[in-house]
Amino acid sequence: MKIAIPKERRAGETRVAASPEVVKKLAAFGFDVTVETGAGLNAAITDDAFKEAGATIAKDAATALKTADMVFKVQRPVLAGAGDELKNFKKGAVLVAKLDAMSNVADVAAYAKAGITAFAMELMPRISRA
Repeated sequence: MKIAIPKERRAGETRVAASPEVVKKLAAFGFDVTVETGAGLNAAITDDAFKEAGATIAKDAATALKTADMVFKVQRPVLAGAGDELKNFKKGAVLVAKLDAMSNVADVAAYAKAGITAFAMELMPRISRA
């Protein structure tokens, strides 16, 4: 299974969806992890750190996303204009991110229309009793 970790494109977002330690664990489980070049720079994580952890570095978002079975993001994808990220997702991919699904119903409809299975992390239970 191929996992893509693209750069975050929403204003003010400095995080990246996975650390090199997480990439190392995913690679050990047999996943192919691709990280978009520069994805970790705002979080002080270099491409070399991801590469050493076992990731492949993609030159751009389109390259990272086009064959990904699963996409990890911090914030929901940008869906408008020239920066539309959803156009690069392959049909049937799984998106895992903070989607603000309850207040961005049109975005959720766009994921469904594009054939994307989306998991809104803000709606996932975070306690063991759940």
